[in-house]
Amino acid sequence: MKCQRCESERIISVSAKCSDCCYCEIYGHESDGYVPRDVIFGEEGFGDYVQFQLCLGCGQMQGKFPNQTMALEKGVKKE
Repeated sequence: MKCQRCESERIISVSAKCSDCCYCEIYGHESDGYVPRDVIFGEEGFGDYVQFQLCLGCGQMQGKFPNQTMALEKGVKKE
């Protein structure tokens, strides 16, 4: 696999199981518990897992962006 920005082959794949110990924050609004179903790091709905790929050459997270508006964002005031 090559980086979508710099074409480096130094791509690290991370998969972390966090069960019900996932913490997310956006605009000062916090979520604690399972991984939100609409947090997208390449695919949708990992359940207990946070998974992503990162280029070690330029720091670009791999995937399609921008992501959809998450449920965690809806109705939250930006500070």
